[in-house]
Amino acid sequence: MSYTDLFSKLDLSKNESKIYESLLIEGESPIGHIATKSNINRRNVYDSMNRLIEKGLVFEILQKNENRYKAVDPRKLMEVLKEKETELQKVMPDLEELYNGKPHEEDVYVYRGIEGWKNFMRDILRIGQDAYVIGGKGAWADPKIANFLKEFLKEADKKGLKTHALYDIEIQKTNHPILSLINREHRFLPEGFSSPSTVTVFGNQVVVQSGFKIGQINENATCTVIVNEFIAETFRTWFKFMWEASKISDK
Repeated sequence: MSYTDLFSKLDLSKNESKIYESLLIEGESPIGHIATKSNINRRNVYDSMNRLIEKGLVFEILQKNENRYKAVDPRKLMEVLKEKETELQKVMPDLEELYNGKPHEEDVYVYRGIEGWKNFMRDILRIGQDAYVIGGKGAWADPKIANFLKEFLKEADKKGLKTHALYDIEIQKTNHPILSLINREHRFLPEGFSSPSTVTVFGNQVVVQSGFKIGQINENATCTVIVNEFIAETFRTWFKFMWEASKISDK
């Protein structure tokens, strides 16, 4: 198993990642040996090795004939990650001020895939108002976002946010895990009124979600976000009508 892709996500170049992994495997080694094992030109190995030393991930062992190099304990990577997180936390208030400095009263944009879905959920926390779901399909129970959902629910509880969900009838028929996973107020749409999409309303946003199956979010899923206070209020009014007309949950 190769870890070079993982190392690349930690701000290491492709060559740095390959060299660091080679040193982890081979142990203390001279440049020539690392060049062979990592399949990188010797001159490029020197350049990347110097950068790894600067980053504190490799140290040089002075020898009479040829110096050797050794990887630092990989736990150092956690330190690197925490340092970057600390740096980001320091400027986060400034970044949020820039982001919120010019509020978007009207806008339309699209989030895609798993990461796009997470962005939609982050927006709920950021706006800090209750969410109203029409045609829910239990997508929040997808195992791919399990850890993210756990943190989301913790933060939502801290902010006192509630989710009011009108699920498709299939959720009730299958006793879908979403009903116990997210212990929020919910009812079910009547038989024959299930749809291929879901609408979630919160604050001044209406999010139309499509391209996913019950309980599953895939990379083709889309969240079309409409930012408009009047449209959002219209959907909330429709939600209230459907809520009153829908079967009260006994789950």
